[in-house]
Amino acid sequence: MSIVTIYENFAIVMELLMPHTGESFFLIAGGCNTEWMNVFLEELSQAYPYDYFLLVMDNAIWHKSSTLKIPTNIGFAFIPPYTPEMNPIEQVWKEIRKRGFKNKAFRTLEDVMNQLQDVI
Repeated sequence: MSIVTIYENFAIVMELLMPHTGESFFLIAGGCNTEWMNVFLEELSQAYPYDYFLLVMDNAIWHKSSTLKIPTNIGFAFIPPYTPEMNPIEQVWKEIRKRGFKNKAFRTLEDVMNQLQDVI
């Protein structure tokens, strides 16, 4: 997960990268919390009902909440604490930041979303 700052607002993008196809699935969320994680998991599950996903994630509290509703076609694997280099999506976001967000400021969330979609 990555946070792109825009003045006093922010955009939170929850993203899944499928390395075998290069396809990605993302949700522009309203927060980093269990509620939005549940929305992401449900939308992912509904978008790919016949696939099984093993999500490799960091140890953010919303990834481990007891109130998470984990669909049957999704499982979790957690990387060791403080090892962002082991999280595959961090490498993708590093490239996205370099290509479309380095040294840039945005006036609106819509501008950020448009730039993100152009880069992805």
